Amino acid sequence: MLKHRGFPGRLPGTDFQFTIRRANPKGVTPLVARQRFADRRPADRRADEGFMWALWEHFGEEEFERGNLDAGRLSWLFGREVVAVEDPFDPESYDALLRIDVDELRANFPDVYNGTYSA
Repeated sequence: MLKHRGFPGRLPGTDFQFTIRRANPKGVTPLVARQRFADRRPADRRADEGFMWALWEHFGEEEFERGNLDAGRLSWLFGREVVAVEDPFDPESYDALLRIDVDELRANFPDVYNGTYSA
């Protein structure tokens, strides 16, 4: 499992986790596209925005390995702002390649895209 050095471990001042420390010995948690409803708590929306900011700052438009990125947090963005590069895609692989869909990022997280987001 690739560890993304320099990537924040969690949202500052919260318990929202962005990375995991070690591979799960029972198996890899699969990535699934979770639906975000309009009535989500503001704290959850801030966590999504903070995680998206960290991905954008760290990887930009480049492809990246899933590695030690938290599957739960990544699943809130998967299928929209974060998309699979490979076909077929293995949702249970730490080596899976992903990338940011810039059009979705611009539409759903304009502050992150414009660089006006502040953690």
